[in-house]
Amino acid sequence: MSSSVYWLFAFVLAYWVYCITWGVKGALRAKTASDYFIAGRQISIWVFVLAATATSFSGWTFVGHPALVWRDGFPYAYASFYAITIPFTGVLFLKRQWLLGKKYGFVTPGEMFSTYFKSDTMRILTVIVALFFSIPYLGVQLRASGFLFNVLTDGLFSTNVGMILLASVVTIYVAMGGLRSVAYVDTAQCILLAFGIVSLGVITLTFCGGWDGLTAGIAKIVLADKKVTPDGYSHYIAIPGVIQWVPAAGKSVGGAWTGVMVLTYMFALMGIQSAPAFSMWAFANKNPKPFPLQQVVASSIGIGFILMVFTAIQGMGGHALMDANIIPSLADGKQGNLVPWLIHLMGDHIPWLTGLLAVCALAAMQSTGAAYMSTASGMLTRDLYKHFLNKEATHRQQKFFGRLLVLVVVGAALIVAVTSTDALVLLGGLAVSYGFQMWPALIAILYVPWFTRQGIVTGLIAGLVAVTVTYKFEFGLPWGAYPLTIHSAGWGIIFNLGLAVLVSAFTQPGEKEFARRFEFHKFLRQHASLPRAKQHLKPIGWIITVVWFLFAIGPFAVIGNTIFGDPAAPETWFLGMPSIWIWQLIWWALGCYMMYFLAFKLEMSTHIVGEVEVLAEDIGDVRVPEGAGPARKPVPEVT
Repeated sequence: MSSSVYWLFAFVLAYWVYCITWGVKGALRAKTASDYFIAGRQISIWVFVLAATATSFSGWTFVGHPALVWRDGFPYAYASFYAITIPFTGVLFLKRQWLLGKKYGFVTPGEMFSTYFKSDTMRILTVIVALFFSIPYLGVQLRASGFLFNVLTDGLFSTNVGMILLASVVTIYVAMGGLRSVAYVDTAQCILLAFGIVSLGVITLTFCGGWDGLTAGIAKIVLADKKVTPDGYSHYIAIPGVIQWVPAAGKSVGGAWTGVMVLTYMFALMGIQSAPAFSMWAFANKNPKPFPLQQVVASSIGIGFILMVFTAIQGMGGHALMDANIIPSLADGKQGNLVPWLIHLMGDHIPWLTGLLAVCALAAMQSTGAAYMSTASGMLTRDLYKHFLNKEATHRQQKFFGRLLVLVVVGAALIVAVTSTDALVLLGGLAVSYGFQMWPALIAILYVPWFTRQGIVTGLIAGLVAVTVTYKFEFGLPWGAYPLTIHSAGWGIIFNLGLAVLVSAFTQPGEKEFARRFEFHKFLRQHASLPRAKQHLKPIGWIITVVWFLFAIGPFAVIGNTIFGDPAAPETWFLGMPSIWIWQLIWWALGCYMMYFLAFKLEMSTHIVGEVEVLAEDIGDVRVPEGAGPARKPVPEVT
């Protein structure tokens, strides 16, 4: 074995010791079910900032994202904007969910939805979405970590053996300590994620011969590219149009990443923070102070800059390195080997750095998986076992079943990972699309009391079906995958929201039921509304948001193909950068301002007005569905 493999084992062992240590600490502090499932609502500011960021940006960001930039070029690199669109969902929903969780004692989103809608159907649907999100997504992370361990140990461990070994360690600390252990381990994983991506970008740039070598390599592949857009530009540096009709058995011209595909693909990734698991992250916080810091500073600015610059360098620089025979050439479908080869570059120069970067990749993959293990087991315990089988379940019983169900969730994910190797990536993409279908339900409970239970349930079911039948499964349907280059998440929300509006219009409740639900909205307006002095900023916020979505990641992004230089003439590029890359950097900066405006200026993530009367003090054992009851203790004003 090479010396870098020994360094890998050393760093992996140290990392595992850290994980297990926090598992033990979490177990010792988990006195109640609330402690175990949502860290006793005591997650502190910087722990949440780092942990939520690690959960949002998984191993796919570390390994899969630069690989697809290599394969599809800068049109796919628009996906880097998920550093903004993922926390955009959090700006809309997290603070208000925290308020409801604090007042009514919700632990799971199923409890929140079923209380508001008075519907066990909504509770069950929420659990189904959570499982369809968590198990495939977890399977992707586990499979990828096993594959990476296989490559970086020079085949010493097979993919399946490595996957099971790594999954065992994650399972131990998650089952022992619950969400608190997950959060503290995720803080380290976030730092490793960011360090690893930046380091690999610098390494790629160095081996390319610096900036001039990188830009020369980009120009070379562009001029040699035979796959061109309808305008005759290389598919590596130009969006192929606003929208295209794609026959069931055909392919889009110049690549799939049209303006509409980019926009609706961002919808899918927005499902990460609207998925049920993230609602539990909201409930677990001591106060909402961490939300804007995570959404604006850590995610939009920090991770956004890293993806826009260093991930792009990895993906596009990979072509220059292959052309110079510095790393082996990769065929389409083998792009997942790109990052492992970049890690290997330092093996003969700084072996310890190779081991550290390998641990960075493994930590990135496990960060998301650990969170979904914990939250999925919490929902199964609270929403199925406790609600339907044992309403009087004690804290000890709930913790026991929570730990047992962590094993069940991991076992299911491993089965999916082993038996569905070829379809695993498809299932992972399907998962985030399902998560996005929770948007209408969240809008209903947090903003718009007009939506009814019947409308939301009908819409959610229709949305899940629409996502499934427009995804890349070979069902033999006449429209094929992604009709009109609209991602499945887009088709799902069209049917979901459309039917939610239509059915709600015909199922409006009586005055008593409406008044009951309106108590939730009255409470939110009392504590989360924008002050009167700032009401004039609302139209500005709408304008900024709509313009950004249309031009940064929507149909008008096609302008970026040519506005800063001719894609077919590299000599016209500013600093050797194709126009599309400059366009992306400009709109990333504008997106950071949009997030700042929404989170801080419009106070969508900041400032709780007044004191919150806690009606259910602990983990939802005391249900107050009518929004009335004796106050237990006030929550001090948070500004």
